[in-house]
Amino acid sequence: MARGFESKSVADQQEASQTAPTRGDMIPAAQKTRALARADLEQRLRSATSAGHREMLERALKAIDEQAGKS
Repeated sequence: MARGFESKSVADQQEASQTAPTRGDMIPAAQKTRALARADLEQRLRSATSAGHREMLERALKAIDEQAGKS
């Protein structure tokens, strides 16, 4: 009886591995997320009045751009 459950589990794992998103499928989602984050930072930078806050936002933009270069 345990053997039947074990076989079912293996079959489920094989099926899941075939239908699971691969790293290649996730790259566009990461790029979209990065683009949205960048757009948000740019908007916040336009309305920032404090020099320290502007500097922090500019560093965050630079970090996003550097991360995009690595991808």
